[in-house]
Order: sequence, then C-alpha cells, then structure tokens
Amino acid sequence: MNDILVNNLLSPIALSFALGVVARLVRSEFSIPKEMYAGISIYLLFALGLHGGVEMAKSSFGDIVLPAVATVAIGLVVPVVCYYALRTLGRFSIADAAGIAAHYGSVSAVTFIAADQFLRGAGVPVEGFMPTLLTLLESPGIHLALAMGAIGIAKEGAAAQAAARTPSATAMGRAGILLDGDHDHDPAADGHALDWKATLHEILTARTMILLVGGLIIGALFGETGWKPIAPFFDTVSPVFKGVLCLFLLEMGLLAGERLGDLRKVGLFLVAFGILFPIITGTLGVLVGSWAGLSTGGAALLGAMAASASYIAAPPAVRVTLPQANPTYSLTLALVITFPFNLLVGIPLYLKIAEQVAR
Repeated sequence: MNDILVNNLLSPIALSFALGVVARLVRSEFSIPKEMYAGISIYLLFALGLHGGVEMAKSSFGDIVLPAVATVAIGLVVPVVCYYALRTLGRFSIADAAGIAAHYGSVSAVTFIAADQFLRGAGVPVEGFMPTLLTLLESPGIHLALAMGAIGIAKEGAAAQAAARTPSATAMGRAGILLDGDHDHDPAADGHALDWKATLHEILTARTMILLVGGLIIGALFGETGWKPIAPFFDTVSPVFKGVLCLFLLEMGLLAGERLGDLRKVGLFLVAFGILFPIITGTLGVLVGSWAGLSTGGAALLGAMAASASYIAAPPAVRVTLPQANPTYSLTLALVITFPFNLLVGIPLYLKIAEQVAR
C-alpha cells in the first residue's frame, strides 16, 4: 500500500495538481486562459466518451447490465445517506444538506479519468465499458437530492405558515426563510424548488452530458474501424491525452488553491465529512462492483466514482432549484477536500480494498 501511495503522489497528475495549489499559495499571477481551459475540458470529456463507446461496442449486453444496475443503485443510495447524515449529525438546513447531497450523488469525471490513468499505469486492467457507468452515475443522484430538498422545504414551509396563522406567531424555517404573519408566502417558490423542467434541461444539455453521451454513441457507431485513424489523438492511454490531463489538473490545483481560505468557513465537521464520507462510499462502490462481477480494476474504479463529488454538473442544478443552499459548503467540500483526497490517497486505497475483496 505504501509503494502504491508513493507512486501515486509522485505521478505527473498529482504533481501537476500540487503545482497549481502552490502557485496560488505563493500568489503567483500565473493562470490558464479560460478559453484554453474550456478547450482542454472539451477534449478530455469527448475523448473519454469516444474511447468508451468503442470499447462498449465490444461488450455484450449481459456484461454491462448488472454493473449498470449496481451503478444506478449507488447513485440513489449515496445522496440519501449524505442528506440524512448532514441533517442529523451536522444539523444542516434542508437546502444545504440537499445541495451537498446533490454534489456527492453525482460523479467527478476528472476523478474518474485520474483513477483510470492510475489503474492503467499500475498494470491493473479495467473494463472498457466503464465510461458508460460514468454517464449513468452523472444525474440520478442530483435529481433525487434536489427532490428531497424541494419536498423538505415545501413541508417545512407549510408547517411554518400554519404556525404563522396564530396571533403574534413568527416562524423561522430551518432553510433560513422568515415567516412573520405572511399567510400567502410560499417558501418553495423562493427557491424555484419545483422547476424540474429547467433543472432537467440544464443537466441533460450540460457540456459533460453532451460530450460523454454523444461521444459514447459516436464511438459505438464507428467502432474499431473508425477508431484507428483518430486513436493516437483521442485514446485515453495515449501520451497526448496524458499530457493534456496534466494541464487540466494544473488548472484544478489553481481553483482549489483559490478556495483554500473557505476551509475556515465550512468548519471542522465538514472537513472531516469530506474525507470520511468518500471512504465509506468508495468502499461501498468497491463491494457493489465486485458483487456485480467487475474485475478488481473495475471495482476499484467504481469505488473512485462512488467516492467522488461533482463540481461541474451539480452546481448549476443546485443553483436553479435550491438557491438558498450555500455554495461555499458544497464547492469547498467537492473541490478542496474530497477531490484532492481522492486524487492523492483515495484512489490507491480503493484499489487496495478491491484487491482484498478479490482474494
């Protein structure tokens, strides 16, 4: 385990991320242009989708169906556990608990790519259809978490309104909405909690979904024959892909470095949560993946996916549906705590767990 951890810490991916953090800590003026960052993210996601589609075309339906069901189950269990843990243990508001649960219920594509590269570099084979599981894990957890938040806020608002109808009654909902004799006020409307059409549209048409799902479909259609001419550029094991990934992780380090100061705002509980919760969900992902018939590498990769938190797809969905949720909590957890933990320590840990389960 120590050798695996050291090799991961000294990998180009981890060191590129660390350089970005250091650059922000020393207040360097260095930055990656937004246009370049957008281009890099488009390339990585599209390459991941194309390669996954080609590999998916080689797999039978029987190979994919059980891992797919297991992946969707993880996507539904994780946000529920996250929500109630934050509500009961952390005493967070409905909106904040649901907002954080939406992030952890989804998946970080960058964590997936980093874990995939780590496993390949360690010589651990991984099923080619894993990008398909990535797309399946992208949105169900977001919808479920937002639904819990919307329903919870609506119920609490109704109870607060009922209490406000009594003389001189003033009620404060846990979501932070003050009701003072305003009988016609609907707290759910403040958060647009029931605007599912806009939320669903934003999630399904977001860059991540378009490039991943679109790439999967295209790759599956042109197959191995169409793949050969473009493989040197889009293959996720090619030097080009690995080099571009290092640049992307450098930008992730810059972003994480900018938010390091937010650690003081989220408190010790959330710092601990951002480390311990991924270990729990990562272990769950490994166990479920092994039960579903995935290889050691596939189970470890599913564990990394289950342990990750989205900071691309989830934030806009939470913003539309639960604007009361404090983005400092969710973004700091996802980007500053959980992502670095998984990148540096979590991924080797999930592989070790997968190896122990396979014995």
